[in-house]
Amino acid sequence: MGLVRHVVCAMSGGVDSSVAALILKRRGYNVTGVFMKNWDSLDESGVCSTERDCDDAYRVCQTLDIPFHQVSYVKEYWHDVFSNLLKEYEKGRTPNPDILCNKHIKFNHFHKYAIHTLGADAMATGHYARTSQEDEEVFQQLHTTRPTTLFRDRFEIRNPVKLCKGADLAKDQTFFLSQISQDALRQTLFPLAGLTKEFVKKMAAEAGFHHVLRKKESMGICFVGERNFENFILEYLEPKPGNFVSIEDGAVKGTHKGWFTLTLGQRAKIGGQKDAWFVVDKDIVTGDVFVAPTTNHPALFRDTVRTDRFHWIASDPPAELVRTQMMECHFRFIHQMALIPCTVTLNMDGSVWISLSQLARALTPGQFAVLYKGDECLGSGKITQLGPSEFTLQKGRERLVASRQQNDEPIPDPVG
Repeated sequence: MGLVRHVVCAMSGGVDSSVAALILKRRGYNVTGVFMKNWDSLDESGVCSTERDCDDAYRVCQTLDIPFHQVSYVKEYWHDVFSNLLKEYEKGRTPNPDILCNKHIKFNHFHKYAIHTLGADAMATGHYARTSQEDEEVFQQLHTTRPTTLFRDRFEIRNPVKLCKGADLAKDQTFFLSQISQDALRQTLFPLAGLTKEFVKKMAAEAGFHHVLRKKESMGICFVGERNFENFILEYLEPKPGNFVSIEDGAVKGTHKGWFTLTLGQRAKIGGQKDAWFVVDKDIVTGDVFVAPTTNHPALFRDTVRTDRFHWIASDPPAELVRTQMMECHFRFIHQMALIPCTVTLNMDGSVWISLSQLARALTPGQFAVLYKGDECLGSGKITQLGPSEFTLQKGRERLVASRQQNDEPIPDPVG
């Protein structure tokens, strides 16, 4: 890898990527802005939000006086992300399209386009994250003129590059980057690494990016937008009606249009039911969706999950795990949920078992188990199997007690 002079910045038309491009320009790089189109859609008023975002990104590039390109990954997004997502829903899982989009589109197709087609030395994004390569001192001198000497070769050392949390822990986005490849990470700059969201907004205002500051923060699945998720998913999957069944007594409480419209932990909309019921399990063979009468029902709490082959970002797998087959670290499966201490056990096929130090609510197959050690995001694996719920364990203990009482045997104390 030669000296880093030319950087391609992914531009979404939002405030974060706009300020990322601004910072790169101020640091003295040759910056090219590129807008990615991943989905063809109109919002409720018939306006294509993608076109509006593209126009906003173009205006920022004009203000910064940098070249602007747009590239379409609609076909790749459909093939690599969306069709995978539909298959996961059909299996009764709840996938994470943002993690898949970063893995397959932004840090794969777009990364290759930046380096090979546009001939850039590195790509950049507006994510709140940092790498172990980041040149920390640059964040102290954003508004000073850089010396006109050659840039240091930030890719010459071949140590594995670590993905670390950004300075703004409330906005940290390493969760969404937990499946990206080492090759892409090595050639990526995160200009917002040392900044808070508030400071980024202040920079955008000072730079005159008022049109992007006025925009709402994008939330939820990009291609669903503000629409009702059930209606959206039923445009692509055949309805498969089934029953809502009480986990407690097996009574049928109502009907649903398909288990794929529901995820564990959510409130189930059951016609004719006055009280709230919550989804705790699904049987995709019978079509039954099991529900419980409280949001914190023991059927929703577990402390063990298994993943598929785990994706380790820096070292595959960490030396400590290879040496002892076990490792202490921290776990989350939802962006910004509090980290839970855990013990990881490595299986022969590269999958892992994760044992949590405390119970977690609504652990969900298809979501990603993301692991951290200190500031470092180690990587992630898709949750494929759940350990028994507290409800199952309680039922098992009650049966054991009942059978022992019948036989006049001593009852052992519960462990833990």
